Amino acid sequence: MPNPLVECVPNFSEARRPEVAEAINNAIQSVTGVRVLDRHSDMDHNRTVITFVGAPAAVEEAAFRGIARAAELIDLNEHRGEHPRIGAADVVPFVPIANITLDECVEIARRVARRVGEELGIPVYLYEHAATRPERQNLENIRRGQYERLKEEIGKLPEREPDFGPAEMGPAGATVIGARPFLIAYNVYLTTEDVSIAKKIARAVRHSSGGLRYVKALGLEVDGRAQVSMNLTDFRKTPVGRVVEMIRREAGRYGVGIHHSELVGLIPMAALVDTAVWYTQMDQFEPEQVLETRLFGEDEEEAAAEEAHLDFLDNLAAGSAAPGGGSASAYAGAMAAALVAMVARLTIGKKKYAEVEAEMEAILEQAERLRSELTADVARDATAFEGVMAAYKLPKGTPGEEALRAKAIEDALLKAALVPLEVVENCVRVLELARDVIARGNLNAISDGASGAGLALAGARGSGLNVRINAAEFKDKARASEVIGRLEALLEIAVDLEAQIDSTLNERGGLPLE
Repeated sequence: MPNPLVECVPNFSEARRPEVAEAINNAIQSVTGVRVLDRHSDMDHNRTVITFVGAPAAVEEAAFRGIARAAELIDLNEHRGEHPRIGAADVVPFVPIANITLDECVEIARRVARRVGEELGIPVYLYEHAATRPERQNLENIRRGQYERLKEEIGKLPEREPDFGPAEMGPAGATVIGARPFLIAYNVYLTTEDVSIAKKIARAVRHSSGGLRYVKALGLEVDGRAQVSMNLTDFRKTPVGRVVEMIRREAGRYGVGIHHSELVGLIPMAALVDTAVWYTQMDQFEPEQVLETRLFGEDEEEAAAEEAHLDFLDNLAAGSAAPGGGSASAYAGAMAAALVAMVARLTIGKKKYAEVEAEMEAILEQAERLRSELTADVARDATAFEGVMAAYKLPKGTPGEEALRAKAIEDALLKAALVPLEVVENCVRVLELARDVIARGNLNAISDGASGAGLALAGARGSGLNVRINAAEFKDKARASEVIGRLEALLEIAVDLEAQIDSTLNERGGLPLE
């Protein structure tokens, strides 16, 4: 099965300070395997929307990093803009793009929400398909009264209780996180500065007040011109062209017209094609008639994956402290999982291996999940190391500062040991799968399975070194002993698996692992 692809479209409450938007964008792009597709900053809204895609685990990590960076740099007490908002990272939706379900994106949203609440101390509300209460499905209900009103009501009114995090707000405000289908953010500017006309038109077109299904709309003033700001939540059921024509007719009632329109972020090719077909009445049109579809197919996606691969290797060779050996070990584990998946795929559907097809399908599913997790671990390991460095740089001029610094260092060292320990665990799981595909998978791919086993062993051993070097610095020696004990138990399993694999390689293909 092709790799799953998730989109995330976080909205950040800052556009007038380009350096802040750039810093948030850089935090997102620091995760290997994530590709930023678009960044849109609106000065009147004072809002930046960043669109990025990648494997589920990588997108999770990138979203968290973007939220964390925004919380550091944006103070909602100082923020002013036309667009409603309650947080520095105001809304963070996850969108299924390919080979992943909306329910799986709900799980992603809830994991990120829990982490934001627990690690960053930011109140988090779940919305759309991730909502835990029916009234929170609509973003408008959560954002009613904006930051200023929520700050007064949180912790006092039961309906304002967050899903995760504290029932109080700091300068970063609150964050709304959820999962939804793809939507189109689309704004239409009118030939008037009278915002009351835009509000009347918005009321006419939005579904909640009797307008078009799958349309949300607000009337605003932007750049001295009245604007109908919209989210189109299902362009296939309510096409863009239909929305534009309704706005045009409603505007005519007030003696104005459409000046121009704009897209915020990205739009599917199908939406533009549908609009063109609708306007031109090209009833016999077929999607395969688009020239670029015939010419390029999926080449651009493959190029993006190659670019991410090269970026990681360049960063690894750059001479900076991170990414380092821990990230490289996780990368080795991810490659090992990919090779196991490859052997499983080369076995499935072959008559000769019909008896093990169900087993290979289960292995394939597990291998792809591990590949996704290990890919995310590449960035997580680097982040954990950066946390240790940041803790050591904390001030220590007073006894209070020194105590806080010591605790921060201990916490950061623990995380820097536990992340590679999870990599070791995942690499051992990959080794188990490699053993099974080498033993019962396609004999013609046995060398690929062996290569995967070798990489998984290297990943486990390399990450183990990171566990040891960080645990050695723990002040809590009992905790250090516990962590090292878990590591040694895992490495013993790895050694046993290595022996089993070596024996099978000799028996089936005359290919010892060493």
